[in-house]
This record gives sequence, structure tokens and C-alpha cells, in this order.
Amino acid sequence: MDTRTLDPAAVAAALALRDLTDPAQGRHAVQLLLDAAVAAVGRHSTVSVQRRGAAVAVEDNYDRLGYAPSAVTRESRYSRYLSETVMLRSHTSAGVPPALRALAARPDPPDDVLLVLPGLVHRRDAIDRMHVGEPHQVDLWRIVRGRRMAVADLQEMLAALVPAVLPGTRWRTVAADHPYTEQGRQLDVHAGDGWVELAECGLAAPDVLRGAGLDPDLWSGLALGMGLDRALVLRKGLPDIRLLRAADPRIAEQMQDLEPWRPVSMLPPARRDLSIVVATGTDPDLLGDRARTALGPDADVLESLGVRSTTPHHRLPPGARTRLGTRPGQDNLLVRLVLRPLDRTLTDHQANDIRDRVYAALHEGPRHEWAVPPLAAP
Repeated sequence: MDTRTLDPAAVAAALALRDLTDPAQGRHAVQLLLDAAVAAVGRHSTVSVQRRGAAVAVEDNYDRLGYAPSAVTRESRYSRYLSETVMLRSHTSAGVPPALRALAARPDPPDDVLLVLPGLVHRRDAIDRMHVGEPHQVDLWRIVRGRRMAVADLQEMLAALVPAVLPGTRWRTVAADHPYTEQGRQLDVHAGDGWVELAECGLAAPDVLRGAGLDPDLWSGLALGMGLDRALVLRKGLPDIRLLRAADPRIAEQMQDLEPWRPVSMLPPARRDLSIVVATGTDPDLLGDRARTALGPDADVLESLGVRSTTPHHRLPPGARTRLGTRPGQDNLLVRLVLRPLDRTLTDHQANDIRDRVYAALHEGPRHEWAVPPLAAP
């Protein structure tokens, strides 16, 4: 399994990113949303808020949560490794095993506790209105002693959570598999003209409790993980998830409350289409991550990166195969970039430079049609 480590510059940039859930790093509306969620689901529990660093043991991020050794999510194309045993957490659930261990070690633990684990996570993700490479999450695990938590308790938790976070919003659950839950569910909310995932949840898996030193015959629990960025986008009606970190005072001021978004003048977008060659089955989320990595500090100009069509090698006309240089096991993707910085307008030259850098990072074919030619070796 490929578990290549990040270079030091990438690690430093990741660790320097502001955690919007942390009041010690400045006020933000994300914190208000988090407070509302905790107040709603922690009414009957002792609330324990725990903040942990982004660097976590691989064992806690995966093994102690029940992920199989062969799980594809462990590969470096999805996870960000610092060493063979340490990584940047890919979900706040990585804090659950140590939180459960600490609970088990207490001489007189509470009979009903809500573990609140908020923070930044680091993952490979798409680029669009609802996705960002370093989102904020919170895990809410209610752990009780002396009674068996059931699906009815989970439904009660969700019925309290959704109105607190998104008042008046319709919601539903659909079956979902998670290695750390039983009877897992995905929580969707209705937004605009469709359903959007808000959280994943279920009954805490007995093996996870047992592995932390809590006897599942005495202890049981509810497990829920929610994306805070997406929840805030929906709560305020934001047109773009990047607005959460915008420096423009007209925008930053609105990120101090949960009031509806008041539109400000947005700059016109620049669109660039790319025809690229990639390995068959390449995950679109990985394309977004490659683009972010290639652009570095300029990644914030990307409003979206979408795959408009996919054509396998065998379905391409002979002329297109020759022109692109494709071979079996490769696809031709038509990709659209929407470039729109939040604080400035791009010139055509700047937009083309961004396009070419993204093209060079994504294209795996032998012939280049859009990218700036590679520099000659010295």
C-alpha cells in the first residue's frame, strides 16, 4: 500500500492553517454553530470538549476505529502521512479512541458523557461550492453506562440536532456502513433542489469501546460526525465555501454571526476547459487535490473543478487516440475550471497561467496541448 509522506513545506502549511472552531484563534460563526449543536444534543449529558492536534497516530485514525488494513482510504492518495505511524487526521473521529481511553482510565467516570471533538481535518476532496481540502468537523459521541443505547436514541439525537443547526430544514436518514458503528446512517438535509449530506452516525461499535477499555456489556453509545463548513454554508445561504476564510472586511464581518448571507459584489469568473488523459478510474476528488497541490498559495482562485465528460480509450475515434496519445487503461476527460478569486480580478494571462499549471498537474498523456512547455534542463 502506498503511504508516501508529505514534504516538510506541505506539513508546515497544513499545521499553520487557522482552526475556525477554536475560540483561541479568533471568533468565527463556525463556533456559534458548534455551540448550538452541543447544547442541543448534550442536554442530558456531562459535556467534555476535547481539542487535539492535527497530527495523530495512524492507529487511532484507522485501526482502533475498525478500518481494515486493506482499506483504500489508507493510501496516500487519500491520506496525508507524516511518517509510517503518524498522519494528519483525515477525520475528527481520530480523537475518539484516545478520548474513550481517557474515559476508561477515570476512577469515577460519569454515567452519561458527550464527547465533543472539533477541529480541522486534512483530506483529498473535490473543488466546488460545498467542498474544501481542509474542512472543519466535529465528532459527537454520547457514551452511557448502565443502559443499552438504541436506534430510537439515535433518532432522538438527530431530531434535536437538525433544528438547532439548520432551523426549519427537512431531513432524512439513509443506511450507511462505517467500521466504527452499528446500524449506521447518513443524515441528509434538503437544500435548494436536492438532498445534501450533513453527517454520518450510528450506534457506537462494541469493538471500538472494548478496544479503549470500556466493557460493551456495561457501556454503549451513539456516534455522530458532522461537517461544520457545509453546515454553515447551508445555515447562512453562502454561495461559496471559500467565503468562510475570506479576508475582505465585507465578508469577514458576516462570518461573525449566523444571520443570512448578505450578498456583496462578486467578481466575474474566468472559465477554462482542459482535455486531459488520466488512468481509467481516477477519482475526481484526487484531481481536485492535485490541482490544489500544484497551485499552492494560488489554490484559492479555484471556485470549482468539474469533470464534464469521460471517454475511455477504446471509445475515442482513431484520430483522437493519435492526437492525445492514449493507450488502453486510460480515459480522456474534459475538465472545466472556474477561476474566481474572492478579492481580485484575474487577467487573461493569469488565468491561462493557472490553467496551464493545473493541466500539467493532471494530464498523464505523452502529448501536451495546453500546458506551458517544460523548461529545458540546465
